[in-house]
Amino acid sequence: MSLSLTAAIARYGYFAVAVGAILEGETVLLAAGVAAHQGLLDLRLVMLVAAVASTLGDQTYFQIGRRWGGRLLDRVPPLARRTPQVRALIARYHTSLILGIRFMIGLRIAGPILMGWARVDPWRFTLLNAVGAAIWAVLVAGAGYGLSNAWANLSDHPQGRALLILLLLALAALAVYRWRRARRLAPR
Repeated sequence: MSLSLTAAIARYGYFAVAVGAILEGETVLLAAGVAAHQGLLDLRLVMLVAAVASTLGDQTYFQIGRRWGGRLLDRVPPLARRTPQVRALIARYHTSLILGIRFMIGLRIAGPILMGWARVDPWRFTLLNAVGAAIWAVLVAGAGYGLSNAWANLSDHPQGRALLILLLLALAALAVYRWRRARRLAPR
């Protein structure tokens, strides 16, 4: 028995959102926002599932950091050498980091582990983590929904299609630029 794409999204979409939100799930959440615009998923439920799964995932990573963070850091020599600076940054900016870490590509899993290792107050982390997850879920799923809506509206007109193609090219160029810049700035 084969499953069409729309049936698979309707059947497994919320599960995919949950798994994606536990991992670095912006792409899955954007796609779920598009699926919600297409009527395959409910946008409010997508946001709720993403917020809850993201919160639980980051809580798990935080606890891993509290329990095994020191041993994990010892396995990453460049980071292990910088532990005093990392600990000082987390101590000073932990509120902003907890709220914003899920928006920082590549730090989604490492961030909560480092915060657990740095002994950020667990109750404070839990509260700010839930708030950050809710903001993230609404913004990213809403962006997918909004982009799908814009695509639908603009693609009906020839000038709109040209504008969309230019916008996609600009976004692709920005993504390549950011990727190349991140590779250049990455510690070696």
